[in-house]
Amino acid sequence: MQTHLLVSQLRFARRELVRALKGVSKEDAVRRIQPMNCISWMVGHLANQEHFYWVVLAQQKVIAPDLYQLVGYGRPASTPPLIEMWAEWKKVTAAADGFLSTLTPAIMQTHFQRKEKPVDESIGTLLMRNIFHYWYHIGEASAVRQMLGHTKLPEFVGNMDKVPYTPEA
Repeated sequence: MQTHLLVSQLRFARRELVRALKGVSKEDAVRRIQPMNCISWMVGHLANQEHFYWVVLAQQKVIAPDLYQLVGYGRPASTPPLIEMWAEWKKVTAAADGFLSTLTPAIMQTHFQRKEKPVDESIGTLLMRNIFHYWYHIGEASAVRQMLGHTKLPEFVGNMDKVPYTPEA
């Protein structure tokens, strides 16, 4: 089965996050330039969204039970260690990929169930929201890095040769 274009785009956004944060020290990763969150929080926050969508809702599993309290939307600001957030992100994205690889145009139009009711947004819309969320925080992290005085940062979206546009069947 061919990987759905939106799944390929999410995986591309993930790689761009890694590229955007290459070389960030553990000290700089926890520095907050208010009102923005720190870079390590951003990594954990993106993992938290993927955990909720692609592991909890999609697979009815909980593999990162403490993530929401630490970096969830609306939670108090935190400065978790970068190494821990990368570990959580890697664990979550690996678990998410099994489900994401099964997505088809038909499945994208369906809705997850939560508390025996359909989630408001379709799976496809959640996937787009997830992709856009990555780009939002990649930009924010790039701004933080510039404000911290980092140089030689990525200047543009990376190589898209492996994720060209392909029409849906």
